[in-house]
Amino acid sequence: MKTLLLSILAATAIDASAADGDTLRLTGATLFANPSWQISMNGTEAKYLRRKQAFVFGGEAHFSALPCDSDAFAEDYNFPTLSIGAKLALNNGVVMHRTADPEWGKLVPVDYDSHLGDIVTLYGSFSRPLWRTRRWQIDYSLRAGVGYGPHIYNKVDAIDNELIGSRFTIYFGAALTATYQLSRQWGITAGILYGHHSNGALDRPNKGENHVGPVVGLRYAPHHDELLQRPAVHRPFTKYWYADLRLGIGGKTLLEDWQLTQFKTDPSDPDYRTDHFHFYTAYSLQASLMRRYARRWASGIGLDLFYGSYYKRVRELDQAAGQTCSHSPWSVGIAAKHAVFYHNLSLDMALGIYLYRQMGASAKEIERPYYERIGVFYSFPRLGGLRLGASVNAHFTKADFTEIIVGLPFRLSR
Repeated sequence: MKTLLLSILAATAIDASAADGDTLRLTGATLFANPSWQISMNGTEAKYLRRKQAFVFGGEAHFSALPCDSDAFAEDYNFPTLSIGAKLALNNGVVMHRTADPEWGKLVPVDYDSHLGDIVTLYGSFSRPLWRTRRWQIDYSLRAGVGYGPHIYNKVDAIDNELIGSRFTIYFGAALTATYQLSRQWGITAGILYGHHSNGALDRPNKGENHVGPVVGLRYAPHHDELLQRPAVHRPFTKYWYADLRLGIGGKTLLEDWQLTQFKTDPSDPDYRTDHFHFYTAYSLQASLMRRYARRWASGIGLDLFYGSYYKRVRELDQAAGQTCSHSPWSVGIAAKHAVFYHNLSLDMALGIYLYRQMGASAKEIERPYYERIGVFYSFPRLGGLRLGASVNAHFTKADFTEIIVGLPFRLSR
């Protein structure tokens, strides 16, 4: 479950995309350094985040199609770069320590500092040029992958590390960079990079670490001049409607259990500030009507059905607290949906509102009446467009659960 967001599925009958060509070749590499700072996402986090400095360095191998390859997707994106990267974040300078505060309830401060710990990350990146000349190139990039860090929240020497609660984490990143070509093959890259590691609510704690800072690098780009050439032919795209059916299975740990053991449990109790949390399964069924109005994009609307096995535990906690409210494992929502395609890959997003949800008193405090979804998918044209992917469901950017999704599009018109 911890490696869910490594990439996956594209939405629609992408028999057309296969015909558009999918030539990729190794077109360069980059070594980079990224001094960064941990961001306090709210006032509570700012209280215990004492120091914020980190240092990140890594490298990427770049792949892209060239104008001579006649790749319609590449042309639409101004010949983007797909990269495989690895980086190491030295996080010993990120320090956390809770002091006495009425907000912490029964929590008793400890006599040592907790450190975030180093994280190594493997990821894929999609970079699109916004402007390209013989000397300059400006890009934005999106990244997704998996991180690993052995030093996580525990009751022995990292009890105040609320940022990372599992060794394996999901990684998202975004960057805006400019590259200056020193020669036909070598360039200097500089810009700003944001990164996020969390476990998608698969474990606790799950505040997530968020870092931002300048990035500088040395780039080898032997095909830079070739990318300035324009293809002779642009292939038109035929718009169409399709229905998208998806089934998801995933899971979560409860924020309610975390808050109970951290702030409402007596220090003499074995569960006081525990690092062991029960894992609950969650399921979803999605039915959407989508319009593929460009080779790169599709938008539409869908109905989402959720089932959460954890509702019994929520009900138990509410009853123990004297709360009288309704509980149901079922939730129903309606969502606006958007997908961005590059060949068989897609990034899918949704913003929905619940039509029905009864998850108790705590949900009214920690959730919102709306939800967000983001996932990465891959489509298999030889299997009728079958899609496999992974998605995170969130409330106001806070992960609710993470799931693996399998789906099938049905083309409705040509």
